[in-house]
Amino acid sequence: MSRKPLSPKYLHAIRNIGIIAHIDAGKTTLSERILFYAGRIHRMGEVHEGTATMDFMPEEQERGITITSAVTSCLWRGFTVNLIDTPGHVDFTVEVERSLRVLDGAVGVFCAVSGVEPQSETVWRQSEAYHVPKLAFVNKIDRLGADFAAVLVSMREKLGAQVLPLQVPDGEGAEFRAVFDLVTLERLVFDQDSMGVEYMRAPLTASEAERVAPWREGLLETLSEHDDAIMEAYLGGADIAPETLRAAIRTACIGLKLVPVLAGSALKNIGVQPLMDAVNDFLPSPLDVPQQTGIDPATHLPKSFPVDPEAPLAALVFKVVMESGRKQSFLRVYSGHLIEGETVQNVTHGSEERVARLFRLHADRREKIEVARAGEIVAAAGMRFGRTGDTLARKDDPILLEQIAAYKPVISLAIEPRNAEELDKLGEVLERYLLEDPTLTVLRDAETNQVILSGMGELHLEVLLERMAREHNLRPRTGKPQVVFQETVSRAAEASEEFHRELGEVMHYGVVRLAIEPLPRGEGRSVLFEVDTTRLPQAWIEAVHEGVMDGLQCGVLGGYPVQDVKIRVLDLPRKEGESSPAGYRMAAALTLRTVLAEAAPLLLEPIMWLEVSAPDAFVGEVVGLLGAKGAKIENIVDRGGLKIVQAFAALRQMFGFSTAVRSATQGRASFVMKFARFDVLS
Repeated sequence: MSRKPLSPKYLHAIRNIGIIAHIDAGKTTLSERILFYAGRIHRMGEVHEGTATMDFMPEEQERGITITSAVTSCLWRGFTVNLIDTPGHVDFTVEVERSLRVLDGAVGVFCAVSGVEPQSETVWRQSEAYHVPKLAFVNKIDRLGADFAAVLVSMREKLGAQVLPLQVPDGEGAEFRAVFDLVTLERLVFDQDSMGVEYMRAPLTASEAERVAPWREGLLETLSEHDDAIMEAYLGGADIAPETLRAAIRTACIGLKLVPVLAGSALKNIGVQPLMDAVNDFLPSPLDVPQQTGIDPATHLPKSFPVDPEAPLAALVFKVVMESGRKQSFLRVYSGHLIEGETVQNVTHGSEERVARLFRLHADRREKIEVARAGEIVAAAGMRFGRTGDTLARKDDPILLEQIAAYKPVISLAIEPRNAEELDKLGEVLERYLLEDPTLTVLRDAETNQVILSGMGELHLEVLLERMAREHNLRPRTGKPQVVFQETVSRAAEASEEFHRELGEVMHYGVVRLAIEPLPRGEGRSVLFEVDTTRLPQAWIEAVHEGVMDGLQCGVLGGYPVQDVKIRVLDLPRKEGESSPAGYRMAAALTLRTVLAEAAPLLLEPIMWLEVSAPDAFVGEVVGLLGAKGAKIENIVDRGGLKIVQAFAALRQMFGFSTAVRSATQGRASFVMKFARFDVLS
C-alpha cells in the first residue's frame, strides 16, 4: 500500500498527558471542563450526577469514582491533546501505571484542603519512576479550609517536588474570586454566567501588585537558579518579558527540575483554560522526551528508533478492553506508522497480528482513522494475541520495548458457578477480564470446581462481580475475601536430598545440595550455581533450576509462594548410568522443601498503610479502633482542620474497618488504605 511520506511537523503540536491524583481530588471534573472548553463536548457532565463523559462505566457512575482510565483527544489552540483520566483509588493503581508508561507529561491535581494525600503520593512516585514531567493544579480553592501555601509545603515535604507557583489565588474558601498570573502580572476573572467560557485578564492594581510581589520575587529567584539569562536580568533589575519566562519554565519543567503550579476550582469553572495553556506551553511534545529504548530480540542488544512517522514501527499495547465480545487494544505509537488493515509482528509473543481497524479515542466512543503515526495514542481492533505490555513492530526490523510493571494481588475470593451450565461460561468471562486486567489472577480447584479470584483489594473484586452480573448475567456464589500470603525464611540453612527411583522402567537418579538464606523485603528470589556448570550437562543444570523455581511456588507453611530468599546450589553428585534430568529435578524439589523447613520459615502477609481523617473530638475512637485491629500507629498530624492518624496494619485485620470507623465517628471520618509491602507486622 503506497502512501505519501508523512511530515513529522505535527509532532511539535502533540501533548500526550494524564491527569493523576488521589481519589476525590477533582480529576474527572477537571477533565469535563477541559473537554467542554475545547469544544469536544457541548454539555458539562458532573461526577456527582453520574453524567461525566470520562466515567462511562455504570459502576463509575453509581460510585462517583474513576475505575478505568479513559482516553480522549481534543484540540486546544492548535495543539492536539491526548488526555488520559486515571483512577485515584489504590485498587486500580495498575490503570495509572500503564497510563504513565505511555504518557509524555502529566497534570497532578491536589485538593486545596487535603493537600498531598496517600494515593496522590503513590501516583506521583509512579510518574517519577517513568521520568514524566508534570504540572500541578491546586483544585477546590473555593472549599472551606483551602490553603494554597500549605499545599505547596506539603508537595515539597512529601513529594520532594521543586514547586514553582505560576499563579496564586485571590482569596480562599468563600472569598475565592479570581487568580493572579505571576508570569504576566495580571488578574484573571472568570465569568460564571457563561460557565467560565469567558474570562478577562486585567493589569494588577497597585494594592494587588503589592500582595503578589513576594510570590513574583520567589518565581524569579527560583528561575534564576536554573537559567543564567534570567539570573543576569533579575540581578540587574531589568524587566523580563513573559515569553522569556515561559521559555525558561518550559526548559526546567521538561528537564524535571521544576513543577509549575496553577490554582483554581474546576467545579466553579475557574482556572481551567490557563491550565490548558500551560499544558501547551510547558509540557513536552513527543520530540522533547528521550527516545524509547528497547532491545533487539535477536541480539539482546539495546535498540531505539527516532520519533518519526517514516522510521521503523515501534508501538506498545498499554491496555486491552473487551467490548461486545470484541477485543480493542490501546496503543502508543512511538515511531513509524501503522496502517489500517496491515499485518505486523507481535514481538513479545513472536506472532503476527492483523490490525483490522484503527480509531481515535473519545472515552467510550471511537472515531475511525486510516493511519496511526508516531506520537499518537489510538485504539486498534482485530488483534488476536495482544496483551498489556506487548510490543508491535515490523517483522524485518523488530524491537522489544520495556514492559509494564507487574503487580501482585493481595486479596482472594472463592467463587463457584451455581450450576453446570454456568461453569463453561464463567471460564470464558474470566478469561476476558484477565485479558483486560493484568492485576487479576485466577486459579481453579479441579476437585471442588471453585475458582480462586485474586485482585488488588475488596473494591477491585466487588466491581468485577458487579460487571459479571451486568454484562454477562453471571452471579456465582462467593466466599468471604481471603488475604493472599507469601512465605520466606528467617535464617540460613543447608540440606541435601537424594532421588533414586524407577520411572517408566528407567532408573532415575539425582542428588542436590542446597543452601538458603533470607534476603531483604522486596528483593524477590535468586538461584545461584556454586558448582562448575561447565563440567555438567546443560540439561541437568536446567532441571535443577526448574525444580527449585517450581518448588518456590509452594512453600512449607501453607503452600504459599516463597519470596525474598537466595538459593545456592552447592553440589550435584553424579552416578554413572543413572543420573538424569528428571532425577535432578525431583531431587532439587525434595531438597528445597527440606531446606525451607530447616530455615525457620515465616508467613508474610500484606501490610497496608492507612490514613484516617477525623475531627479532633473523634481521635480517641479512631486510635482505639486501630488498636483493636492490631495496627501500629506511626503518627498523628493536623491537616485542613482535621486530625490524620497514620498507621500500618495487616490487611487480614482490616475487613469491616470502614463500617466500624464511620459508626464510631458518626460518619465524620474517612480513611484510605494502600498496599505497603509483604512483611511480618512488627
